[in-house]
Amino acid sequence: MNPIALDDALASFDALWSPRIVTRVNDYDVRVAKVEGEHVWHVHDDTDEFFLVLDGELHIALREPERTVVLAKGAVFTVPRGTFHKPSAPHGAKILMFEPSGTLTVGDRHDEVPAHVDATTGHEL
Repeated sequence: MNPIALDDALASFDALWSPRIVTRVNDYDVRVAKVEGEHVWHVHDDTDEFFLVLDGELHIALREPERTVVLAKGAVFTVPRGTFHKPSAPHGAKILMFEPSGTLTVGDRHDEVPAHVDATTGHEL
């Protein structure tokens, strides 16, 4: 039970779209990830997905209603459960996510997962 510096956590890995679990709160993971390029269209049927941009800019395309949310450093956004979405970061970003432990990064339903996206429930630091 020691403090965790998010900068140190992010410096400990290089993989993109491959989140690391920095801590747990009740039954939820707090995950950090480095992202660049596009993720995959996906949906979480039973849980919302929370994003906080630590550095850079994150885009989240939504299917219904069709729009793209642009998040700058320090911005937060929650994708409601049941909403198809596709995160992307044209110039790279560092993000923090908060979601139930065991939640797959590619959701419950998704398009074909490209090789650069890690379909995982998160990796321990």
